[in-house]
Amino acid sequence: MTSELVLYESRDRIALITINRPEKMNALSNGLVAQLRDALIRFKNSDDQCAVVTSSGDKAFSVGADIKDPPTDPDLWECMPGVGVIIDKPVIAAVAGYCVGGAYCLVQFCDLAVAADNADFFYPEAQLGFCGGLIASTAARIPHKIAMELMLTGKHFDAQRAYEVGMINQVVPVGKQVDVAMDYAKILANSAPLVVGMIKRFVRDTVTPKGPSELHALARAELFTIRNSEDQQEGGAAFREKRTPIFKGR
Repeated sequence: MTSELVLYESRDRIALITINRPEKMNALSNGLVAQLRDALIRFKNSDDQCAVVTSSGDKAFSVGADIKDPPTDPDLWECMPGVGVIIDKPVIAAVAGYCVGGAYCLVQFCDLAVAADNADFFYPEAQLGFCGGLIASTAARIPHKIAMELMLTGKHFDAQRAYEVGMINQVVPVGKQVDVAMDYAKILANSAPLVVGMIKRFVRDTVTPKGPSELHALARAELFTIRNSEDQQEGGAAFREKRTPIFKGR
């Protein structure tokens, strides 16, 4: 990584992934989204059995997309666990402070979430005039009218209300969110990985409905995999060289 916008630390088979742009309230820029995507891929391919995603400082988990450098290449969906990076291992969010817009999408795609008592969740896109659409599947994760209130009105949900409506698992004092998330992670890291992975797949693939933007992102992820594959390069080279391609499935 050329600059440490996202930190990765492995602790006893637990990956601690930290969004590290506190001077910009951890706004999601192109560079940050790319590094977060790469950190999730690293976790997927590692021996770590659970990940905790958090941020530097207690003022903001993230204020969402950086309006001066909005994530377009890579796009925001590419750093979402279960969308841009399909992971059968559990991911836990540890949130403090503002969690805005696309940052809440990141939290909702995690399996568990712990929030400090200063957490402030809101989704202001309808009031700002733009939206990527990933937020739609919130209505599959919390009660419908609560989801519509969050998505349409831009109203702020404090940590206690977020807990009461099922957006998070625990509310803890500021500064304790990572410790409590790590407590969950220790349980999951020592659980049967085949069972944990199966439950995640069953819930992700057959139980939880997906919104149009999420389905589009999943399709694009498949297409990107082929576009960036060695096989595509080999196919092109074989065509130019008038020979039979030797595909390796990667």
